[in-house]
Amino acid sequence: MLAMAKTPPRKVTSDGKALKALANPRRARILQELGKHGQANSTTVAESLGENTGTTSYHLRVLAEAGIIEEMPERATGRERWYRTVPTDRRAPEYDSLSEEDKAAYDAWARLRMPGEIALFQRLVQEYNQHGGWVQVSRGYDHYTLDEVKALNEDYIELLNKYGSPKEDAPPDARPVYTRFFTFPDTEAESG
Repeated sequence: MLAMAKTPPRKVTSDGKALKALANPRRARILQELGKHGQANSTTVAESLGENTGTTSYHLRVLAEAGIIEEMPERATGRERWYRTVPTDRRAPEYDSLSEEDKAAYDAWARLRMPGEIALFQRLVQEYNQHGGWVQVSRGYDHYTLDEVKALNEDYIELLNKYGSPKEDAPPDARPVYTRFFTFPDTEAESG
């Protein structure tokens, strides 16, 4: 039987504070570090990233205040604060519902993420036959209503939450796995 995710994800969608926190390159690197290790403090992050502890401490606090990571009081000693990632739902918000300021933060976050997403896709192409059953790829082309596309996305998020586990709750044979899902209309077919 497959393990169920232990903690339901917190929704981080159109929250302007979260978008602004995510749109910073240093904070993006800190999140990658936390994603790899599960937990860290300003000293361990500073050592990994070649930054000073004052800088990493500030950025960790910003991420925590935005609800993207959380403090671990059980590991705190004196002034040393430890943080961990929290399961979050980081799907793109309804763009038209955002304020102009939040749209600017979202655009900055998207620009920051795109080179990494492109590099990840290039790795998929290069390493496709190197990982056995761990690589799963699917493509589709059908006709959907807007409500059906939204329902498909919700079902996908539910599946991620059903089968994925945070690092600390994962079974011993679990591996970190990238997952991506997107839909977009074929405007060329519509105009042709």
